Parts: sequence; C-alpha cells; structure tokens
Amino acid sequence: MTEPLLLQALSCRNPVRPPVWFMRQAGRYHRHYQALRARHEFIDLCKQPRLAAEVTLGPIEEFGFDAAILFSDLLFPLEAMGMGLRYVPGPQLDWYLRSPADLGKLQGGAGRAAHMSFQAQAIELLRARLPPETCLIGFVGGPFTLYAYAVAGSHEGFVRGGLDGLDNGLYEGFNQRLCGLLAANMALQAQAGADCVAIFDTAAGTLSPEQFARYAAEPLAAVMREFRTRCPDTPVIYYSRDTGPAHWAALREIDLQCLGIDWRHDLVEVLRSQGSRWSVQGNIDPQWLLLPAAELELRLRDCFTRLLEQPAALRAGWVCGLGHGVLQTTPEANVRLALKIQREMFG
Repeated sequence: MTEPLLLQALSCRNPVRPPVWFMRQAGRYHRHYQALRARHEFIDLCKQPRLAAEVTLGPIEEFGFDAAILFSDLLFPLEAMGMGLRYVPGPQLDWYLRSPADLGKLQGGAGRAAHMSFQAQAIELLRARLPPETCLIGFVGGPFTLYAYAVAGSHEGFVRGGLDGLDNGLYEGFNQRLCGLLAANMALQAQAGADCVAIFDTAAGTLSPEQFARYAAEPLAAVMREFRTRCPDTPVIYYSRDTGPAHWAALREIDLQCLGIDWRHDLVEVLRSQGSRWSVQGNIDPQWLLLPAAELELRLRDCFTRLLEQPAALRAGWVCGLGHGVLQTTPEANVRLALKIQREMFG
C-alpha cells in the first residue's frame, strides 16, 4: 500500500504532488456542515462520534483533500479540568481563572483525558471509512492558547489584560494540571487511529520572541516529552499565527515534525531557511479564496509556479494549505478550484 502523501511530506521525503488540506476545511462555509448544523447543536456535532465523523468526512468526499482533520473543539480539555463549557453560540466557560486561588478548583492529570473519549470513538469511525491514502489528523490547542481561553474566554480578551498574570503563579499552576492531560489527549487520538496530531497555538503570536520561548515553548516541550513516552513515532504539526523565525528558534529542540506558518511569510524563503529542520505547512492567504475565480486562479498559478521553479528537494517537505482557516463566506467553488489547480500544476 502506498504511504499517504501527508506522511511522506511530514518526513520531508515526498517525491510527487504535495499533499493539500485546509484548516477549518469542515466548517461553516460548507453546505454539508450547514445542513448538519441546522439539525444539531454544535456541541453535539463534536461530542456525538457519528456526527463528528460525518462532519469530518464532508470535505473529503466532496473536494478530495489529502487529509481529514477531526471535527472537534480545542476547549474540551478545559471542560475536562472542571471549567464547564457551553456554546451560546460561541464558547463560554462556567468560570475563569482570575487568581492563583482559583487553581484549587482545577482538575488535572492524564486521567482526565478519558473525558475526551468521544474523540477517540469518532476517530475509530473515521479510520474505518476513510480511504487508506487519506491521512487522519487529530488536534489539540497549545498550552498558551488554552490558558488564554481559561483566563479571558477568548484570544482577543486575553490580549487586553491576560499577559499581566503570567508571572504570579497562575500560569505555572495551570500548566502543572494541563500538560499531562494534553499529552494524554493527543495519545488518545493517536492510539485510536489518527496518523498525526496538530497543535494549534493561535494566541502565541501575542508574545514577543523572548516571551514565546518561556510561555509557549517551555510548556509545549513538557507536553511533547510526555506524549513521546506514549507515542514515540506519531508526527506532530505545530501552528502558531503571527510568529516568525525569532519565535521558531525556541521550537528547534522540541520533537515536532512540521511547522505551520501564516500567510504573512514568503513560503519559498521559509522552506529555504527552515526546511532542513521541519516540514513546512502553509500558507495561502485565506482571503484569496474570497476573490473572483479568475483572480484566485492567477494568484495561485503565480504562487505555484514559483514553487515549481525551486529544486524538488525543497518541496519534499511542503504541505500545501492555508495560512489560517477557511473563512465562513468562502465560496465552495473556490475551494474546488484551488484543489483543481494544485493537482493540475503539481501532477
């Protein structure tokens, strides 16, 4: 059996067409998702394994992406820690971390991952239904991003005031309870059949490079050390928006296989400068998919032509995708067009 393209690219040895998948490819832009959401609450789409599998499969069956990513939500570890979680329609916790005294209310440790068993059940259903050449990606939120939600309920709210509390013991205590749980959550997904796991750390871009090394990379390293005791060979993708080379330097000694980058970076330059350490995922601007089809095609062909002009070895570790998630108003026809052009040009 031929190894899936994504797994080849994650080990920087893909000799053929680069794999393509999009963050949020199973989401609000897609009629398949909209039809399911019209009949079911969001939390049920995540927590009922049959429904989670159905949402995940929608873009694979319609567009033919090379990888499926589990439909879920990154906040479920906070619910498992005893913070509650509901969607009205956006996520709300029952309470938020305000002071070190609140740490006493938090549950923690690897055993709490059992509260995410619905993810493992959905992955088992997906593995049984996905074509063998289609990779299945699990995912979790990064420790810093989960802390931002635990403190402020959102990335934006955290930026307005959450950074002030990083050195008062609250963040350290939070991670003491979170990191084992997060590693066990990743292992639960991998052992159920996920071929790789993505870590989304979207709030980490609010940090300076020096802060990133301390507050994002250090707890991430702790999570990965624990994860590797359980799953030594499962590839891991790390994505953080609004970061750059000065931030990424802090990740170089962590056992990650793929660096996801946002659309602000020159992809060829990142492949040249970072490709000896990681495979690289990205980084089409999600806004391009809102353009008229002719303009989208022109931009994609220019982008892909430049990549084709590079040595094939430089592309061996490239995972074609967006620099962030598919936007809600994206026309389905543009998603289909993007994949058509990618397959046509790279063969």
